[in-house]
Parts: sequence; structure tokens; C-alpha cells
Amino acid sequence: MIRMMPRPQSASERATHVRYWVIVFAVTLAVVTYIDRVCISFAAPAMSAELGLTKKELSWTFAAFSWAYAVFEIPGGFLGDWIGPRKVLTRIVIWWSLFTAATGWVWNVPSLLVTRFLFGAGEAGCFPNLTRVFTTWLPEREKVRAQGIMWLSARWGGAFTPPLVALVMSWFTHDPAHPEFGWRPAFSVFGCLGLIWAAVFFYWFRNNPFEKPKMNQAERDLISDGAVSAAGHVHVPWSRLLASKQVWMLCWQYFCLSYGWYFYVTWLPTYLKEARHLNLSDMAYLGILPLFAGGLGNPASVLLGNFMTSRGVSVTIMRRVIACIGLTGACAFLIYSTWFNDPLKSVICIALASFFNDLVMPHAWASAMDIGGRFAGTLSGAMNFWGNVGGGLGPFMIGYILSWTNSNWNLTFYVSAAIYFAGALFWLFLDPITPIDEQLAAS
Repeated sequence: MIRMMPRPQSASERATHVRYWVIVFAVTLAVVTYIDRVCISFAAPAMSAELGLTKKELSWTFAAFSWAYAVFEIPGGFLGDWIGPRKVLTRIVIWWSLFTAATGWVWNVPSLLVTRFLFGAGEAGCFPNLTRVFTTWLPEREKVRAQGIMWLSARWGGAFTPPLVALVMSWFTHDPAHPEFGWRPAFSVFGCLGLIWAAVFFYWFRNNPFEKPKMNQAERDLISDGAVSAAGHVHVPWSRLLASKQVWMLCWQYFCLSYGWYFYVTWLPTYLKEARHLNLSDMAYLGILPLFAGGLGNPASVLLGNFMTSRGVSVTIMRRVIACIGLTGACAFLIYSTWFNDPLKSVICIALASFFNDLVMPHAWASAMDIGGRFAGTLSGAMNFWGNVGGGLGPFMIGYILSWTNSNWNLTFYVSAAIYFAGALFWLFLDPITPIDEQLAAS
């Protein structure tokens, strides 16, 4: 357990804001994460043309990242609980940055699959460890808000990646009429961003927030309730976690959420090109809308949650209501997008589906923090693991559905919509606030 050295405190002393730097680090890392993750979806048409990828091979490429990311999520989250997020996050970011760059060096399908698998393995554990940081560094009332800010930044980082990728690709091509030819060096540029972040983070961050000398006593008192979570080498009761109904409800709702959402960062540019017949420039700018709208869903979710609790609604009911609105809304607008021939109207509906999708995000991760407690890294890793099993299955199934049905994009949307709706049902049975320690003690 962390021990703080008390010192005399003036009654008028105001808390410093050292803790807010962890939100800055989380925001910048979320942006870098989604730039590195989304850039391949925009480069996919050019990669497919150069490497001769079929729909099925492209689906395996997307799935290779997601499933590696899923497999290593729980180990990554557990390591954050065990040795602290400082070393773990630094290693994670260096690893994935190297394999982001390596994506531009591939020469055939096997090399692409191996590279994307290793990229996914490297990125795994990022958000569980950031959740662990929030659990340790922030007072209770700021944790949900921090999750909302982080996921807003992640989505907007991904949203503006298409025009950014188009710009970087254009720098490295000798044929201005075909900027897509510059996709290879673009990956090296994006890989450098993570290396810079890792160096600055490792220099500044400490697992124990009270080791930062610029933090005054008022701020230490403010966050001291979470200090016990910074203690390393926790014993994780794996068998009892696996037997918990709430853990499974938390994981299954995230599976359903991620299945539908991964379309926006994998197949969307291909859909815009093949189903809506857009050129590279139009793809880049219309491709902004879904993740931009998703980003807005995060602060909207936090504000709606605050409004409901201020009116006396319990946190449990508030989270269930917002999550069900989000998942059923995503279901409805994804179906509605298939009704239009106009590309703009269709993409606006897809963007609204993304907005409703992200209404769930802050409360799903806040529930992982509340249920997890001192096991927050491990439990959020488990939730993200199962989510990315769904996230890997989504792009994989889309590729096969397109191959089996001669590119019936509408059917892929109907399947995703049905899975969104199932996610709302899991929320009805989820207790999103009772810590796992209390559940284990009661069992």
C-alpha cells in the first residue's frame, strides 16, 4: 500500500493539477493508437491492388490484428496490475510503433499477416493500462469524464486519419495522379509518432502518483482514495473471476459493441469505393464522419449520465439506460443506412450509428473500473479481449459474406445491427457498479 508523508496544509490551499497530465498522455496516446490502427483501412485499396489481395485475404489481414490484440489483452492488463503501467505502456508503444512501420515493408500476403498479427500483439494492453492509470491517479468523480475525453480523442484521431494518410501518401509518390502509390513510406512516418510518445511518457510518469514532487498535499488528499490501487503484485483470483456472471455480462456487451464498430476502421473505405463509387479524395473526407460522430458520442454520454444522476437516477439504472439507447440506436441507424442510394445520406446514417455506439463507451470502461477495483487492469483487459474477439470476427465475417454473396454490403449491415441489439440485452443483466471484491466476498 502507498504511504504518503503528511505535511502541514493551509486551509486555503488549492489542489494542484499534476494529475491532469495523465489525461494529456492518455489523449495523445489514444490519438496515436487510432492513427496507427486506422491508416491501414484507408491504404487497403492501394495495398490490395499492389499485393493482389482478395476480399478473403483482406479480411484475414484485418482479423490478424484484432485477434492478436484480443489474445494479448488480458496478459497486458495483468502486467499493468503486476509491475505497473509505466514499463508496460512504454514497451507496448515501442513494439507497436515498430510494426506500424514494418507494415510498409511487406511483400506478400504471409508477410502482411505476420506483421499485422505482431502489430496487434504489441498494441494489446494499451487501454487497460490507461484505465489502470486513471484508477490510480484520478479521484472518483473524474474517472468517467477522463474516459469520455480519452475515447473522444481516440475516435477523432481515427476520424482525421484518412485525409492525413492521403496527404502523407501524396508526399511520397512520383505520380500526382495516383497518390495511393505512396502507402508504404506513410506507415514509417506514423510509426515514429509512438516512439516520441514512449520516450516522453517514460521520463515523466510514475506508477505512484505521490512520487511527483510538484503535487501538493491538497491534490494528494483528493486522489488518496485510489492510492491503494497503485500497489503492485496483486493476487488475481482467476477462477472466481471466470465464474462471475457480471464479468461475463461486461465482456459480452463489449463483444457486441466491437463487432459492429470495427467496420468503421476496417472496411469503410473499401465500402465507399466499391459500393458508393467514390474517388480517393471523397473517400478521405466522407470517411471522417463516422469516427468524428463517434467521438461526439463520448462527451454526450458523460453529460447525459451526469444529468440523469443529478435528477436522482441511480448509477446502475443510468448506465443501463444509456447503454441500451446507444446499442439499439446503432442497430437502427445501421439498418437505415441501407435505404439510401445517395452516398452522403448513407454515410450520415453510418455516422449516427457510430455516435450511438460510442454512447456506450465511457460507461462500459467506467464499469470495468468500478467492478475491477484493484483488478481494474486485468478486468478491463478481459473486457477488451472479448470485445476484440468480436472486433476480429466482424471484419472477418464481412469479407466472407461479401465473397459468398457477390458483394452484398447490406447483408453485412443487417448482421452487425442484430449483434448490436443483442448487446443491449446483456446490459439488462449487468450490475455495473458493485466491485468484484464485494461480489467475491458475497459468493
